[in-house]
Amino acid sequence: MNVVPQRVHDAVARAREVTDHPVLEHLARVGLVAYGVLHLLIGWLTFRIAWFVQPGTEDADQTGALQAVSESPGGQVLLWGIGLGLFALALWQAGEVLRWWTGLLHPARRLRTGVVCTKCAAKAVVYAVLGLTALFFAVGAGYQADERFQAMADDALEIPGGSTLVVAVGLGVAAVGLYVLVRGVTGKFMRDVDLDSAPDRWEPLIERLGSFGYVAKGIAFTVSGGLLVYAAATRDVSTATGLDGAMNAIGGVPTGRWLLTAVAVGFMAFGVYALVRARYPDRDPAT
Repeated sequence: MNVVPQRVHDAVARAREVTDHPVLEHLARVGLVAYGVLHLLIGWLTFRIAWFVQPGTEDADQTGALQAVSESPGGQVLLWGIGLGLFALALWQAGEVLRWWTGLLHPARRLRTGVVCTKCAAKAVVYAVLGLTALFFAVGAGYQADERFQAMADDALEIPGGSTLVVAVGLGVAAVGLYVLVRGVTGKFMRDVDLDSAPDRWEPLIERLGSFGYVAKGIAFTVSGGLLVYAAATRDVSTATGLDGAMNAIGGVPTGRWLLTAVAVGFMAFGVYALVRARYPDRDPAT
């Protein structure tokens, strides 16, 4: 009766050995560097929308950042590095699920373990999607996330119950945004940094950068989710373009230029925080 569970346990143990391998850890750090660079570029593109270019002429999102990389000298090589690094980061993050899954077998720890595993799996999916998008650009295929996001929302509204589905997705995105915002306010993101290895004098700066970055990301994602709900209510998907739509919406309100500037600086701050995390990563998501 215990043969199948034991085989599963052995298979998971072997998979954990792969995700714990030092080579994968080094590649995952490359992925964290790439993740940080993408946020720096998104911040710069957002700043340009606030001050230098007409809203809607540039994509202030992940694809806009990757497009900027592709147009730089040696951009194709950099895109391959970014893509493979993010895939390694996704695999490394998925390893957290393998590290903690046994808690699901214990009723007292099941809820906490389920939350941790869900967050780790979601992060792994996000990193993998970003890595795949980077490889699309590396081979010259390109990918416009804002247009695809808008088309999916439009298609969803045409099916029975589609409005309810779009509202649910929008509320989910907004909930993620609020979670990210709260994480920035409470400083829980510091648990992802190995503070024992980082110089003590850096800790206040790391916390300020991370806090500002997480709050800015949280605001952007919350606005993005709100735009999806608005699209479902009005059946107008013109602003439902994901992160890029959120940036343009923030820029369109009174004093929007200054709000968008603050968001841009926040994304840059998060990019620097991600670079610090690449230098001093902590893999324990449960503490």
